[in-house]
Amino acid sequence: MRKRGIPILVRLNAQEKQNLAKQVKKTGLSQEAFIRSLINGYVPKELPPPDYFTMMRELHAIGSNLNQITAKANATGHIDTTVFQYEANRLRKTVQDIIAAVTAPERRNDG
Repeated sequence: MRKRGIPILVRLNAQEKQNLAKQVKKTGLSQEAFIRSLINGYVPKELPPPDYFTMMRELHAIGSNLNQITAKANATGHIDTTVFQYEANRLRKTVQDIIAAVTAPERRNDG
């Protein structure tokens, strides 16, 4: 592990401290890691939605199933349309769920 033994004191006003804390929280990084990323020329990305990894596993499973269907179709010259349609529908639904989770606007809680 690399040692970082050089402390640097940075003075912020209350607004700057609040902005820094807000940006750090969005990334899930420590404050130090966030600042080091910026110094090294990277802008840290926000954490993905909580169900991101579940959705990615689902996509990988669907892709694997479609690959198996394709391999069987190539080997036998016949495709099981029922299984293929099921996986195609599953893929379509998962993509819609991802779009909703990542790009759809969320209702504000003003109350």
